[in-house]
Amino acid sequence: MRAIGIILAGGDRYRMRELSNRRAVAAMPVAGNFRAIDFALSNMSNSRIKKVAVLTQYNARSLNEHLSSSKWWDFGSKQGGLYVFPPAMNNFTGNWWYSGDADAIYQNLAFLRNNHEPYVALASCDGICKIDFESVLDYHVEKGADITLVCAKGAEEDVSRFGTVKMDGDGRVTEIGPARQESDADFVPAGMYVVRRRLLIELLLKCAAAGGTDIVRDILGQFLEEKKIYGFRLESYWRSMSTAESYYRTNMDFLEPEVRDFFFRQYPDIYSKQDDNPPAKFNRDSAVRNSLVSPGCVINGTVEDSVIFKKVYVGKNCTIRNSIVLNDVYIGDNSHIENCIVESRNNLRPDSDYCGTNGIKIVIEKN
Repeated sequence: MRAIGIILAGGDRYRMRELSNRRAVAAMPVAGNFRAIDFALSNMSNSRIKKVAVLTQYNARSLNEHLSSSKWWDFGSKQGGLYVFPPAMNNFTGNWWYSGDADAIYQNLAFLRNNHEPYVALASCDGICKIDFESVLDYHVEKGADITLVCAKGAEEDVSRFGTVKMDGDGRVTEIGPARQESDADFVPAGMYVVRRRLLIELLLKCAAAGGTDIVRDILGQFLEEKKIYGFRLESYWRSMSTAESYYRTNMDFLEPEVRDFFFRQYPDIYSKQDDNPPAKFNRDSAVRNSLVSPGCVINGTVEDSVIFKKVYVGKNCTIRNSIVLNDVYIGDNSHIENCIVESRNNLRPDSDYCGTNGIKIVIEKN
């Protein structure tokens, strides 16, 4: 594909609550064996984008470890590569911390200027989906668009968080803004774009000169009338993990057979860094129903409608229901966990009882 890729992976998602205290949202575990950023990286790799930059910022240690080798996503060719750009002191701007997604790209204009591919594919790190950017580029060229914005069907909470995108009969975007009661639009901006590289540089320079920092507000909103902005409708599965509740629901979605089939059995594949863990072990008294159990786990109790990540030990007579247990957790005997997200590297004492009654409970122990 005649494009370079940029993945925006630096946001501080305070709405993720305690889950973002240890890691960036891009590094959040998903579906047992993956990280959130794996979906964006795999989409670009499968679209034959060979050169990708990841703009990191907030709490990026585990994310940097995950991105330590490009071979998992096949970016290691001679003409390509995977580049990680954290914020750095810049004599040109006088700043070093990214103030927004547009500012993050602006501070790395050298990456755009030093490459010669005619197009740029942009993607946020928290969108869980499969998308072929080549199809988006074909649509972009067919419409003669300046910017193509990928739009997805959003749930009610997505509309309230991201606003809506209105398009005319030809697909041209006529309005981007907050949701309104009288609005019948059900498409939300999915945080993915295709734009000509030289135009993106021009728009970023204008945005920075005006003090803008945000792509949607300060580029799409400001140039909506001046530039031809089209919407590409993504009809397949899409979910944004920008809150703890949406993170929980995203993982629960993978308990549905059609979602698992779409992501893991239908071409193209989703790729991730692989660990050398043994298969999960289910001892004699264990019972597992409608759950994902990852390699390296030892299960002695009952697990129902849950996602168990790697290297989790579940003690005897334990019951885990409607919950997510992240990596490297020890759960003592006779414990009960329901409607919870158990943070990684926790050690839960025997006879523990955690239950989320008013929403999802995040369990963090210091034992």
